Amino acid sequence: MQSPVEPPLNTAANAVQPGHLYVVATPIGNLGDLAPRALAVLGGVDAICAEDTRNTAALLNHFGLRKPLLALHDHNEEQMAAGLVGRLAAGESLALVSDAGTPLVSDPGFRLVRAARDAGLPVIALPGPCAAIAALSVSGIPSDRFLFVGFLPAKGSQRRAALEELAAEPATLLLYESSHRIADCAADLAAVLGGRRVCIARELTKLFEQSEVMSAADLPAWIAADANREKGEFVLVVEGAPRRETAAVGVDVQRILRVLVRELGASQGAKLAAEITGLKKRDLYEMSLGLGGKPEDE
Repeated sequence: MQSPVEPPLNTAANAVQPGHLYVVATPIGNLGDLAPRALAVLGGVDAICAEDTRNTAALLNHFGLRKPLLALHDHNEEQMAAGLVGRLAAGESLALVSDAGTPLVSDPGFRLVRAARDAGLPVIALPGPCAAIAALSVSGIPSDRFLFVGFLPAKGSQRRAALEELAAEPATLLLYESSHRIADCAADLAAVLGGRRVCIARELTKLFEQSEVMSAADLPAWIAADANREKGEFVLVVEGAPRRETAAVGVDVQRILRVLVRELGASQGAKLAAEITGLKKRDLYEMSLGLGGKPEDE
């Protein structure tokens, strides 16, 4: 989005400043996506905090950089944060990177950034690749309002319960999923949100990049049709609940309708829900399709 009066572009040299923490986005697959400014900062800081130092070392080696690497991950970040803030306060400059993409988006770094902020130290964003935003941008699903969910629970019952809680959310949902759970996740999406549009994007920016849009009900069969479709890293962009009068009535109507649809089917469930709530049957019927009701039972 552009402002009515464009400010002058910042074309100053990418000098690294002492005592600054730089949050640097790195490629999610294609190394050509590393921004020149990010490359300059990674080459100029005193040390780099990395989720997995092996992955970051490979990235730096590709660009001919040699920098001290500090492991910062979910298991040690709480203990590391205070020491790193001390180094920043002493005048060192540090970069924070994850294995791929933008740090803190389903990746470590939050505790360090918060600690630096609490200490009054400068934190600078170097924007760049993010799998969730990349998938949203090519999905053709509304992007004016979206909710980043990240990874759903690994256990099936918990995953389905999480989806049921999200069923009434009108914003587009952005989900991450792994290769060994994508088939099960697709089955749960079909069961809970069968009528919704879903964009499944895998291996974004990589050699076998693929993105397809279909209904959630069709997703399990699409994955099962080709074993290669279960490989890679996945982003799921899921259409939100209908933004109609019924979308604003709250979770209670959703719960009533879900029970009625399960017992009576979409058409009869919507009819009875209309009598109970006083809402329009047609709107409730369309909502029931988003909750997994079958259109052929009308």
